[in-house]
Amino acid sequence: MQSPLLTTKQAAPILGVSVAFLERDRWTGARVPFIKIGSRAVRYRLSDLHAYIESRLCQSTSQY
Repeated sequence: MQSPLLTTKQAAPILGVSVAFLERDRWTGARVPFIKIGSRAVRYRLSDLHAYIESRLCQSTSQY
């Protein structure tokens, strides 16, 4: 089954960030994967958001 496509407003609370953070992230190089539909529509797959969260898991504050 396909992962649902979420708007920026729907994706932001899942990641615990602001809409502005996601907009800046896309502008600066997109650490959070997104899908561009047409010339303006931006969507996020729920599965990509969960994968991004898992990829940011750290064991120590000095680890990056």
